[in-house]
Amino acid sequence: MVESTEGDRLVSDVTPQALLTSSDPGVVRVEGGMLVPAGNGAAVIEARHEGHTASAAVTVTGMDQPHVWSFRNHVQSVLAKKGCNAGACHGALAGKGGFKLSLRGYDTMRDFETITRQARGRRIELADPGRSLILAKPSGAIPHKGGLRFDVDSLEYRVLSEWIAAGALPPREDDPRLDHLEILPHRAVLAKDAQQQIVVRAHFADGRVEDVTQWAKFTSTDETVAQVDEAGKVTVTSYGEGAVTAWYASNIAVARIASPYPHQIDPAVFASAPRRNFIDELVLDKLQSLNLRPSPAASDAEFLRRAYLDTIGTLPSVDEARRFLADTSPDKRDRLIDELLARPEFVDYWSYKWSDLLLVSGNKLRPDALKAYYRWIRESVESDKPWDEFAREIVTATGSSYENGATNFFALHQDPQEMTENVSMAFMGLSIGCAKCHNHPLEKWTNDQYYAMANLFARVRAKGWGGDFRAGDGRRTVYVASKGDLIQPLRGKPQPPAPLDGEPIPFDATGDRRTHLADWLTSPENPYFSRAITNRIWANFMGVGLVEAVDDMRESNPPSNEELLDAAAQFLVENQYQLKPLMRAILQSAAYQRSSKPLPENKDEHRYYSRNYPKRLMAEVMLDAISQVTQARTTFAGYDEGTRALELPDSSVDSYFLKTFGRAEREITCECERSSEPSMVQVLHISNGDTINQKLHAEKNRLEQLLGADVSGEQIIEEAYLAALSRYPTDTEREQLLALMRQDDGVERRVLVEDLFWSVLSSKEFLFNH
Repeated sequence: MVESTEGDRLVSDVTPQALLTSSDPGVVRVEGGMLVPAGNGAAVIEARHEGHTASAAVTVTGMDQPHVWSFRNHVQSVLAKKGCNAGACHGALAGKGGFKLSLRGYDTMRDFETITRQARGRRIELADPGRSLILAKPSGAIPHKGGLRFDVDSLEYRVLSEWIAAGALPPREDDPRLDHLEILPHRAVLAKDAQQQIVVRAHFADGRVEDVTQWAKFTSTDETVAQVDEAGKVTVTSYGEGAVTAWYASNIAVARIASPYPHQIDPAVFASAPRRNFIDELVLDKLQSLNLRPSPAASDAEFLRRAYLDTIGTLPSVDEARRFLADTSPDKRDRLIDELLARPEFVDYWSYKWSDLLLVSGNKLRPDALKAYYRWIRESVESDKPWDEFAREIVTATGSSYENGATNFFALHQDPQEMTENVSMAFMGLSIGCAKCHNHPLEKWTNDQYYAMANLFARVRAKGWGGDFRAGDGRRTVYVASKGDLIQPLRGKPQPPAPLDGEPIPFDATGDRRTHLADWLTSPENPYFSRAITNRIWANFMGVGLVEAVDDMRESNPPSNEELLDAAAQFLVENQYQLKPLMRAILQSAAYQRSSKPLPENKDEHRYYSRNYPKRLMAEVMLDAISQVTQARTTFAGYDEGTRALELPDSSVDSYFLKTFGRAEREITCECERSSEPSMVQVLHISNGDTINQKLHAEKNRLEQLLGADVSGEQIIEEAYLAALSRYPTDTEREQLLALMRQDDGVERRVLVEDLFWSVLSSKEFLFNH
């Protein structure tokens, strides 16, 4: 691979145009862009392109030794690359045509036995490899429902046939094991329509390095930016930054491909842009690298409403809006941020957020258990409990479900597998459920690792588990037994208890195994933990996570700004996992305080924070906001009058509005449960549904109070705008609305005021946080 560079950036793959020569073809020769060993020794490969030269030293050894293909590292690679052991073929749960392989070759020994011993050994023919079914079918010699997978003159055919001819040797315990994958180039900056060949190298534990590009499976994380073919050739399709992942032998490597937008932006724009903290430094670096102009700062009114909704889920009152907009002091935004972080509504909002995450629902918990669970979450938020302590108390919870609300996590997840999967999702953003049956097809997690971690929960017991959760009073007592292990079905024996990437503990170790898990989970050296909660916090304020989806933190789904996520996660660790310092840093950043109005030079991007991204209000916040603007309370069955939606501990409370606007049902630990997708039902409900109309007609609401005070039409208009939009009406809006309210056409003044408030409450400016 020959790359053209600008400074330290790779900007073009010039391999097809470069002239490659070998100083000694008797050692290594160049054939069609590939280096082929010819004899032991050393040589230098020189590349020439447009007056530039580069060279690489090559050493060839072992040419006097016979080459033997390994079942583990070569045969399995052929089967995986050609899809033979994919989920749609013989890797399916029941296999295909009586032939079943492990998904993507995760069980090497079982696959060897299946190929060489089953079907009376007909799948291989040692005396005549070409007659082997494993060769004859995929090469088209005999009918094959899977179609043609490779030709007889291909490298794949050669590997399988030579392995069979050599005696179909089995995998050995001393086979070199893969240590890690290397992908080249790791980063590249390319023009639109440019192409780039990806090279993948496998580093084995014995020190050997092998080019496995031909065996790797490639995927693009964003095909609107870059596409990749089966051979690893990337084509840049548009502007932005994407990633290409290479999978080989259950290992993942990621290459970042950037394509700057074709905007001409003076570097002085970025040099003079406001920089409040590390967030702005790293956001602006990314924007400059992609030629994206940052939008100007949001107005005071925009910032005020945005900060309230993002931090406490509530609109500012009319008086609060007036005071803030009239304040001319330079530090008023910082003071507002500190006030919001200390407000009691902060506790309501974030208790609700974490109740979504931890599935607090009357559909699964009896009332007293639910109250205890919610109370524990609320007290944790109110006391500003560090996130590592929060997670540790959940993971190691014991005792009564009434007295220690955290134990209800184990009432919801009653077997070691469920406990493992939900701890991984809630606190690391990792969905490892696929590894329950086989190695994860999209990640590095193996079936062994899954059951090793699940074995950490194997001794968790509870008095009162089982049966219908609705039966009895819901009281459970969680405790830890002194013995017991989880059997891994594939092995028929338990795995040494260990966290996903952590060290195992002895089977006979005393004490609660979950303590070992909690130590690993909350360690500053565990990047999954700090990055997951950082990404959740970031997405709440910025509208788009650094990783999307928010709880999909797998390695093959890289962040839009790797350096920023790392820095923000490290900031969290340095602040002892206190969440408010990170929230304050985000709120204070110029990136957060930018206008949502797009510019010609940033209107097409949605991931790099050149502007604020408008987001629809979540269902509970919207309902509370409608109630707040109209000053007409919402009533929920079983709760005191005036209880706000964000104060509800139970997501199963009956509410047509909350259900219609995408409330999380708290059935699974996934951000995907909450929906912000628009629907015709939502449109109709806003237009003429009961929620807004009943509140506009309610007695003693804001409208009635304004009419009773006999205030002017201008004052009513101003009140409506400040209450709903946190801003004064523009001159044009004021004049047009006053003209309508002055019309003497027999319409009651109450109807005019109701129409005014309805028009504001049904506007996009109200329904979205911008």
